[in-house]
Amino acid sequence: MPLRNTLTRQINQIQDELLVLGSMVEHAALGAVDALKRRDVKAAKEIFEEDQQINEKRFAIENAILILMATQQPMAHDLRQLAAMLEVNTELERIGDYAKGIAKVTMLLGDADIPIPIQEIDQMAQLAVSMLHRALGAFVAEDVATALEIPKEDDKVDELYNVVYRLVVQTMISNPETIDLANLLMWVAHNLERMADRVTNICERTVFCATGELFEVNGMDEDDLNV
Repeated sequence: MPLRNTLTRQINQIQDELLVLGSMVEHAALGAVDALKRRDVKAAKEIFEEDQQINEKRFAIENAILILMATQQPMAHDLRQLAAMLEVNTELERIGDYAKGIAKVTMLLGDADIPIPIQEIDQMAQLAVSMLHRALGAFVAEDVATALEIPKEDDKVDELYNVVYRLVVQTMISNPETIDLANLLMWVAHNLERMADRVTNICERTVFCATGELFEVNGMDEDDLNV
């Protein structure tokens, strides 16, 4: 029993660190879009440089998980938890990279004269971060119902992406000289769309933890699970 309690405590500690990493990533994503909205190159540079802290946190968590796997010989559900945490850890680091990419776009744009569909971009960011926050909560709680509901919101992110795409293309057509800059805005929308996709991956790992089944969760509900 003492060994069991120790393993559970260590797993909970790693989950707490994942939530810290998630908070760092959420801050980076919203901060990067806010810097773009305000055309604040200094703030964007800070977000860009802070990505190193996200990377360091990711590697620290990965190391802690691998040590636990090697020393505690987890079985069954515990092993699924640790394997899933490795995957979630990686997904969070990649979302941080997307935020870093958005910050870089702001740095490249500077004060260039180009319209930015910031309302739609901001909506994409708010929705993606909301999905991420709830997905991490569901992961820790092994809340399958929530994990299956969140990916359905990805359609809204895709719809906003399509709106941004059309608006940016219109800018390119009306002013071909802005094509290079407009492509940067396409990259922002792409990064936000990919953030939501990564959240879906986290939801899949939640279902895996709880049920031992691993599959795409888009369009599924609890009635589709063989549990």
